[in-house]
Amino acid sequence: MGLFLAFASLVAAVVPMFAYLLIIWYLDRYEREPFWFVLLNFFWGATGAVFLGIIGSLIFQIPLNEVIRAVADDNTSELMSLSGAVITAPLVEEATKGIFLVIISFSKRFDGGVDGAVLGGAIGLGFGMTENFMYFLSYGTTPSAWLILVIVRTLFSAVMHCLATATFGAFLGYAKFKPLILKFILIPTGFILAVFLHFSWNLSVSFEETTIFGFLFLILYLFVTFSIFQISVYFEGKTILKELQDEVSLGYIPPEHLNHLPYVMRRFKYGWCPAGVDQKNYVKTATTLALRKYQFRNVSGLKQQNYQRDIDNLRYQIQMMFYNANLHNTKI
Repeated sequence: MGLFLAFASLVAAVVPMFAYLLIIWYLDRYEREPFWFVLLNFFWGATGAVFLGIIGSLIFQIPLNEVIRAVADDNTSELMSLSGAVITAPLVEEATKGIFLVIISFSKRFDGGVDGAVLGGAIGLGFGMTENFMYFLSYGTTPSAWLILVIVRTLFSAVMHCLATATFGAFLGYAKFKPLILKFILIPTGFILAVFLHFSWNLSVSFEETTIFGFLFLILYLFVTFSIFQISVYFEGKTILKELQDEVSLGYIPPEHLNHLPYVMRRFKYGWCPAGVDQKNYVKTATTLALRKYQFRNVSGLKQQNYQRDIDNLRYQIQMMFYNANLHNTKI
């Protein structure tokens, strides 16, 4: 029975989180990151963030317990348990999940708010997967209790982790190409919102009377987050269109390609791309070029020089695609 429970818990923890991961990766429609890069963030959430979270929570809880013993007359054990859930866990776990996002944000692959939300969501799902597995093993004492636990944690608790870190990632990505003063405002705001979501969920489900409000709040937060994400993706498409219009005027991209490149539903239809050109690679290169141009204008110094080199290289790649295609078609 113990071996069967462990296997069932592993499947119940892993499969839904991977399904969620594929969904949020797919939602990044314009410049989808390589799946291995998303998996790297997922792996951090499942391992490093959990390990540091356990260590950090133990350390953080020690002085908090001393304060509770000093000020509380009774129910100290209950207050310690509650403080661990609503104070220690939100602060420490969002920090251990978010620290990897901060490191990743220095990568050129981290292009903005959309990427930040996807990568942050991946970290949260990884964390939720490992936490779910531990909960399923520890508290699934009967088949019915195990099943209820799987449903609640899969549909809500793990989703909370995903949304919380995605929120911080979105703010971090949006702040990346903003002035320093806005970075000092946006990044802490994103972290505070992530902690607040985590705190609100843990507090609401700590009491039977308020659990329903926790469910409703999380559903509302999911709806708002999804809506904002879709709006962000829409404006990313507008940015791509604007930047590629300049490339048309400079002669790097044919004017008729603007009817396809900035639009998700049109860019991979066949018939518009010249014969001999790898359409998938062309779309990806042109999209990256557009985003690098936008980023170039929002950085300075050595970073701007690096982005300019990327822009020149991407333009050259596009030129070579058309040149090789023309050469191939001429020979035919």
